[in-house]
Amino acid sequence: MSLDIVILAAGQGTRMRSAMPKVLHPVAGQSMLGHVIDTARALSPTAIHVVIGHGAEQVRERLSAEDVSFVMQTEQLGTGHAVAQALPALSAERVLILYGDVPLIETHTLERLLQQVGPEQLALLTVELADPTGYGRIVRGEDGRVQAIVEHKDASTQQKLIREGNTGILAVPGERLGDWLGRLSNSNAQGEYYLTDVIAMAVADGLAVATEQPLDAMEVQGANDRIQLAELERHYQQRAARRLMAQGVTLRDPARFDLRGRVTVGRDVTIDVNVILEGEVVIEDGVQIGPNCVIRDSVLRRGAHVKANSHLEGAELGAGADCGPFARLRPGAVLAAHAHVGNFVEVKNARLGEGAKAGHLAYLGDAEIGARSNIGAGTITCNYDGANKSRTVMGEDVFIGSNSSLVAPVTLGDGATTGAGSVITADVPPGTLALGRARQALIQGWTRPQKIRK
Repeated sequence: MSLDIVILAAGQGTRMRSAMPKVLHPVAGQSMLGHVIDTARALSPTAIHVVIGHGAEQVRERLSAEDVSFVMQTEQLGTGHAVAQALPALSAERVLILYGDVPLIETHTLERLLQQVGPEQLALLTVELADPTGYGRIVRGEDGRVQAIVEHKDASTQQKLIREGNTGILAVPGERLGDWLGRLSNSNAQGEYYLTDVIAMAVADGLAVATEQPLDAMEVQGANDRIQLAELERHYQQRAARRLMAQGVTLRDPARFDLRGRVTVGRDVTIDVNVILEGEVVIEDGVQIGPNCVIRDSVLRRGAHVKANSHLEGAELGAGADCGPFARLRPGAVLAAHAHVGNFVEVKNARLGEGAKAGHLAYLGDAEIGARSNIGAGTITCNYDGANKSRTVMGEDVFIGSNSSLVAPVTLGDGATTGAGSVITADVPPGTLALGRARQALIQGWTRPQKIRK
């Protein structure tokens, strides 16, 4: 059956104490609403409708996409009123209502919920809580069937003892929704149009109300303040860590690992503490990542080793290559198989060929470095003249002496060598030694300056 998804995301989130709309606050590097939209996409709906209000333009700007339509709720008059704003755009046989501040909901949970929906039955996601304070209570009849949902502020003392709470996530037959929304009333403690009143209407109309529950109660946890946001973050990271370990990754301490994007992993991968993976990361078999590393939008080929305190962004490490400790690989950095970048080396838009080495204290920008070439400490590719960037090209088996400055554009042929401390401004032919430094002078009888005593 066809499916429309409505995501409610119009709230201000005053308890966040932020100029940013609540649904844009991040969990694992992505906005809460972004997580919900991704989950919605996984259900292959006919359309995704996001109801926005506070900070609407910010939400549109951040999450605009071809498969997402935005519906404006100019006044926040309750969840029923919010869904009603999307009603003219709904045409599917089933409608699923989600919430933009509930980012951990799992696709398989929603699939189970949707299986319960039919022309004569709607489906409600509920949760058993030790302390359901603040949740609407699920009121069941003597036969155990759902009769209604009573909001916490409207509940009697007896009803507040009910531990089964309403998550707000609801799936209904589309042809019935318009009639129910049109009959909502705001005669309640909040003066709002509650979507939950649809349940009692459905029962009165003779429909059955099926219920499902998440396997993990945190799936339906929302975030109204920064404390709850932090709780969602930790739970997300714990879940991500468990999934990676189930795929064969060794995490030295799962509590000190953060995934803020997507990662594809091979076998026998080892990740030490305080590692952050961001964006799209690919990690192949046998890769080792040391402590305190940040790796973003990068590819680590089989057997690569990222040593402690290194930062990679938009980089690729070839098979058996290594970098660090304290290496920085910026966008466009490529280390071919068995290449080595050591401590305090920065690489940007440059490729090191197979077996090439830059052991320490170097900047390699806009460069092509051939196989087995060796870059001495203190080497700089001078790639920027203040207006334009130029490339440095080295052939194979080039040896760059320590403290060399290579002023681009410049080419060094295969087997070329530069003497330590040289400034190279012209091309170096293959097999040639280039010296570009001032002649040393010796001054006899020179007296070192003395400190003037006051």
